Amino acid sequence: MSETTSLDSVATKPLNRLKSILGGSAGNLVEWYDWYVYSSFTLYFAAVFFPKGDRTAQLLSAAVVFAVGFLARPFGAWLMGLYADHKGRKAALTLSVGVMCAGSLVIAVCPGYETIGVGAPIVLVIARLVQGLSLGGEYGASATYLSEMAGREKRGFWSSFQYVTLISGQLLALAVLIVLQRFLTEDQLQAWGWRIPFAIGGLLAVTVFWLRSRLDETPSFHAAKGEERARTMWLFLRHPRETLIVMGLTAGGTLAFYAYTTYMQKFLANTSGFSKQSATEITAAALFVFMLIQPLIGAISDKVGRRPVMIAFGVLGVLCTWPIMTTLARTHDATAAFALVMAALVIVSGYTAVNAVVKAELFPTAVRALGVALPFAIANAVFGGTAEAVALKLKDMGHEEWFYIYVTVMIGVSLLVYWFMRDTQKHSRILED
Repeated sequence: MSETTSLDSVATKPLNRLKSILGGSAGNLVEWYDWYVYSSFTLYFAAVFFPKGDRTAQLLSAAVVFAVGFLARPFGAWLMGLYADHKGRKAALTLSVGVMCAGSLVIAVCPGYETIGVGAPIVLVIARLVQGLSLGGEYGASATYLSEMAGREKRGFWSSFQYVTLISGQLLALAVLIVLQRFLTEDQLQAWGWRIPFAIGGLLAVTVFWLRSRLDETPSFHAAKGEERARTMWLFLRHPRETLIVMGLTAGGTLAFYAYTTYMQKFLANTSGFSKQSATEITAAALFVFMLIQPLIGAISDKVGRRPVMIAFGVLGVLCTWPIMTTLARTHDATAAFALVMAALVIVSGYTAVNAVVKAELFPTAVRALGVALPFAIANAVFGGTAEAVALKLKDMGHEEWFYIYVTVMIGVSLLVYWFMRDTQKHSRILED
């Protein structure tokens, strides 16, 4: 028996596969917790770093920094994608969580504007750029790792755990916020309480660094060890169609995801008129259900294919975004608001549950991590990272409803990609089982 065959058989034993998927997922959860803590606690620390202007102006400034963090993600995706394709998925996953840890701890201890003046927002921007580098690499490495570790028959189901843990990270950030809201006053939260979750994230990242260093490498990477490794221009010269597909299918999906998740908390507080605490609780409850349905949608894609699932998201997103958002803007009942947010999240699940495996299935092993990460990060920076800033700017201009149109149009653009692309489940380039 060859070394590759031996490694393949060990890695694909059910217990080893489950251990690897859970280990990779746990790290993904902490990475996304660290990323989303910023968004979840913006309502409290925006005035600390940006003291001038009304609440919308402060939130807009913080949202711009959130968007700036996304600008680093393509660079991180490029560096970490190449690193994952050259050194292994495990090595890239370990490195990315270490970098994220550093960014979180810097934010946790950074003095405010009153103490160091303009230095405060500058340090905040630098820390978010560091976290953007980490997350840009994390997405491609984790999507590739989970897709390669999953068996062919249940690849949609297991790869959906990338968004289960992504949402879990966001949910954990909101849970920490809810707990702190219960035990601290609003003044305490705004003065120093918002630092606690960033410190928690840094400590969790240290634990995950140790955990990831003990993961198994994927059979696909071992099988490709003798092949020439990825170079950046390969992606654009040898795989231009696949690269454009990833960017196109991401544009509408990532915009809808950030509109319905990270921005929704601000929308409920700043537009619908709910209190900060109620807005947080509604968002958290909806995200919890959203998290639970990801494996279900992933399993459905294993039965019917990836393409029909994404088309369902595209069609429903185009038809329902305007009525959901306009109704939600006038809603003052918490139960009705939860139902509307949940409807939007069920729709976007047609993108979130399968997009990682679709991207991984498009590329051969030697360039897979880079192919998954870089075009996604570019589209995500342009459309996902700017979602809050665009929404708040249009609100500040008095044309908030233009944001609903923007989201609808971009989902429509992605729908065209879904409609004309091949079903990656039937034409997967992940050859190992």
